[in-house]
Amino acid sequence: MSEPVSFEPASMSPAPKGPAGDSEAALRDSLKRCSSATVEAALAYRKRRDPDLLPSIIIGIVERYVESDLRGKLTEGDDDVRLMEDLGVDSLTMMEIVMLVEEVVGMQINNEELRDLRTLGDVKTFIDCKARGLPLPKPAKFLPVEGIVAVMPIQPPFLFLNEARVGADGATAKYRITGHEFFLQGHFKDNPVMPASMMLEALGQLGVLYLLEGHPPAEPGKMVGPGTIFFTSCEGVRCHRMCKPGDVLTLTIKPKRTKMPLATFEGSIRVGQEKAVVAEEITLTYGYIEVPQVLPAAAVGAGEPIPFKAAVNG
Repeated sequence: MSEPVSFEPASMSPAPKGPAGDSEAALRDSLKRCSSATVEAALAYRKRRDPDLLPSIIIGIVERYVESDLRGKLTEGDDDVRLMEDLGVDSLTMMEIVMLVEEVVGMQINNEELRDLRTLGDVKTFIDCKARGLPLPKPAKFLPVEGIVAVMPIQPPFLFLNEARVGADGATAKYRITGHEFFLQGHFKDNPVMPASMMLEALGQLGVLYLLEGHPPAEPGKMVGPGTIFFTSCEGVRCHRMCKPGDVLTLTIKPKRTKMPLATFEGSIRVGQEKAVVAEEITLTYGYIEVPQVLPAAAVGAGEPIPFKAAVNG
């Protein structure tokens, strides 16, 4: 990793003498490779303990360890930015970030607590809860494309989710338009554009995944049936930009109303910080099925197929 750009502190006047001055000087030294805005936010936090200052401190510290050509993703303020895939933060770099955060904001972070921190938003939420003494939110479940394929009744080449994160409050996903999608062969000639209908389909698929992952909880002994989920309606749709090969779509759905057999979501798609599609309401219909029983391996006779184990609600 190349040497990060060094920033001069905002104030060049000598630090005050005494313990407070020594503390400020030590903090400035620890953050000497961070921006002046990060240093000033950290000094203000030390004085006021205002948790609202933490996001700018966290972004500034992460920026110090990120390659210069990737720092633009931080300044965009996208909480969906992935630490490893988008910013190149490996496990050792993550430990350096954590150690500096501990020093600057004065808290202890257990290594086990870091396992579910995958995005910049995860880190900011985690630090904010620690600073405010709030319980940590249950981490969203991350599903790579293999996990999505294992759960979804919709399969490639009609599956438009490359990865997803599903939690109680909603779900997010990424999809990269490769240019090889079958519908781009005719939409449009010499100017491939992803149809708005397909982007709505992608949002609907994310809603399907949300239901299959056990949100909302099913009745005891039951689960949402993969073959019971169908698109019902869509309202308040607005398209803001064309999406073309090479674009990475960030999809978000949040539940608005859910009562079996209907689930209504609000959905949106962005490319970077640009709005692509907004859907005020996407409604799916669904039903429950009995949870398949899994027999112990010893109870399965020779040559008999092993019963299917539900891949959802786990």
